[in-house]
Amino acid sequence: MRDLALLPKAHLHLHFTGSMRVPTLVDMAAAYGVRLPEALVDNDPLRLPATERGWFRFQRLYDAARACVRSEADMRRLVDEAAQDDAAEGSRRLEIQVDPTSYAPFVGGITPAVEIVIDAARQASAAHGIEVAVIIAASRMKHPLDARTLARLAARHAGDGVGGVVGFGLSNDERRGDTAQFARAFEIARRAGLAAVPHGGELLGPDHVTEVVRALSPDRIGHGVRAAEDERVLADLVERDIALEVNPGSNIGLGVYAEAAEVPLRTLVDAGATVALGADDPLLFGSRLVDQYEIARTAHGFTDAELAALAASSIRASRASESTKARLLTEVDAWLRSPDPADVAAMAPERGTVTIG
Repeated sequence: MRDLALLPKAHLHLHFTGSMRVPTLVDMAAAYGVRLPEALVDNDPLRLPATERGWFRFQRLYDAARACVRSEADMRRLVDEAAQDDAAEGSRRLEIQVDPTSYAPFVGGITPAVEIVIDAARQASAAHGIEVAVIIAASRMKHPLDARTLARLAARHAGDGVGGVVGFGLSNDERRGDTAQFARAFEIARRAGLAAVPHGGELLGPDHVTEVVRALSPDRIGHGVRAAEDERVLADLVERDIALEVNPGSNIGLGVYAEAAEVPLRTLVDAGATVALGADDPLLFGSRLVDQYEIARTAHGFTDAELAALAASSIRASRASESTKARLLTEVDAWLRSPDPADVAAMAPERGTVTIG
């Protein structure tokens, strides 16, 4: 089987704080005298029976990690390390999502917070050979007027796809807030040419997917896996060409599905959905981007050709330039044309034998 870390791909669902390395979190906590929950620094922070997993435990741990990011240097470090880790896994394009309000108090406001992330993304792109772009996300837990403020800020910083803001999202517990009340914020972002990338259809079922589509007219949906439970909803996503950012590791970590084989990845792909695999929050779920492709391979039986098709889908669903997409798709084809290591091993002489020419 070909090395999945060498498969060129785009990473479209990675949260700023959730991208953090555990040693980085430990360093920052020590610097600020913060005592971390033990679950954040073990090797598998959400390893629990499916019945004991859930959003509230996740949010408590996420908040504890976020409380350790308190300076411009911290923010720059997170972006740089996220880019470095992604590049090592074959990611050629990263669209990292951030809610700047969480970090604004430490850097002089939401505008400086956004500008720091943008500048760090540009520097990381140059340093690690990966395109890094930014998605500004509002929170369902806050007032819709706050979302409009963030949408206007995102619109002012709309970029060319490298370092700039390319999308506007809506994150946090999808069971909270009225989706329709955030429509105005998405209109503001859309007029600026930004991609609409709200979360939906993970903690709630297909009806919520329909609500998100109707109210926010998304280009992509963060998660959306529960659309698999209703053929009509899934068919509508396919017809509208709304991509799904599917994150198997987080689905399992939150107890949406008890194990990897239950994630309806095959159902979504077979229905014709555009699927981009993502890691969501590696700090919390203990799995990175390549791990999601490994799940597709081992738990769902995806062949190398099908895995290449997933990578190609992620690239097409990104906000990269058309020239970048064309280049990366060529690289995906090259990966698939490379010899399968199993075939190479089968053709090699057995160790210890002598070949007579």
